[in-house]
Amino acid sequence: MATQLGDGFDVGGIRLDRPFKIRRLGHFGFNSRNMNAAMHFYRDLLGFQVTDTLDFGPRAKDPSDLEGLGDTKGYFMRYGTDHHAFVLFPHDVRKAVDYNTTMVDGATMNQITWQVGSLREVRAANDWFSEIGIKVDRSGRDIPGSNWHVYPADPDGRRNELFYGIEQIGWNGLSKPKNMYEQKFMQAPELPYMSEAEEVRIARAAGVEMDTGTNSLDQGAAEFDVGGVLLPRPFKITGIGPVGLFAEDMPEVLRFYTETLGFVPTETVHWNGQDCHFLRCGAEHHSLALYPMSLRADLGLTDWSTNMAFGVRLNDYAQLKNAIAWLQKKGVKIRYFPHELFPGMDYTAIAIDPDGHAVQLYCYMEQIGWDGRPRPADQRRVIDNDNWPETLDATTDSFAGEQFMGPWG
Repeated sequence: MATQLGDGFDVGGIRLDRPFKIRRLGHFGFNSRNMNAAMHFYRDLLGFQVTDTLDFGPRAKDPSDLEGLGDTKGYFMRYGTDHHAFVLFPHDVRKAVDYNTTMVDGATMNQITWQVGSLREVRAANDWFSEIGIKVDRSGRDIPGSNWHVYPADPDGRRNELFYGIEQIGWNGLSKPKNMYEQKFMQAPELPYMSEAEEVRIARAAGVEMDTGTNSLDQGAAEFDVGGVLLPRPFKITGIGPVGLFAEDMPEVLRFYTETLGFVPTETVHWNGQDCHFLRCGAEHHSLALYPMSLRADLGLTDWSTNMAFGVRLNDYAQLKNAIAWLQKKGVKIRYFPHELFPGMDYTAIAIDPDGHAVQLYCYMEQIGWDGRPRPADQRRVIDNDNWPETLDATTDSFAGEQFMGPWG
């Protein structure tokens, strides 16, 4: 249980309205109807590296349920040291084994995952959601990935996840062995729980070979000079998010993300007669953007998904331009949306994945200071999507915000 105070909760010695605080977007995932093409897009073109797989085949009650559906595995991928930042699951396979009908039409994102500050916050969130009547799909621990989690769904049926303690991938590129743990973790943990160091000691004592995990080092031919490092593509992903969602019932969805999950409104933009809401969990202008469902058709996006955009941050403006040119040569469709829809983000481009999902390529996010106020709109850069300049003048926060840690490749 969280420490309940008279008018809030004690979260690490800070009084809050809920027993947890979301710090950042940890990972995100799509379900795909064309896994081969989607893997080529996310792994070979964008550069996410496969750290582990999860086979949905054994979940079938009858093997015939999966006939003709192709690869039954889901793929966990990284761009940095977190075990996974992006997850790709086979939609048709998951649908075939969804015997309890938990998958919601339009919710093609298999998870929208937010990091909180401690294992205690995960457990407290699980208990609190139950107390206030928020539906939780499941709680426990990711295997693979090792992160403890709880999964609340938003009013449109999209699965959010709050987590702590994701596995880290080191210089040798190896994930944990698949037999690292002797059990599945299908419920919230009893606290306090043992440290990861103790888990490693137990596994070694049990004879688990620690060098048998998946090797996720990029195997592509390194032919591009990217900031002085040879890489297989002319850019490097250095962050993910924001997440953009279309909302069917905007008041209810907005209430869930602000009042239940604790996101802070930064800015509201009025576009095409509709209000779009931009919410943050840290210093970035927004980590989450909510758009009215009616705008989906206006933007020409697939009606298969309620995803508006999944943000992928590149290291700098030069890499962003190089990425756009290179991806276009590889046959990727690139689109440009009205810049008013992305306040605080300067230049962005939309790469359309094989399932029609929009992936937002960008390199800059406005930072919010202690007073919580964004930069006034009239002081922002004027964006002309038809004429991107060769270079940009620096702003006060051009290189502010969370930095990528470690080597690029």
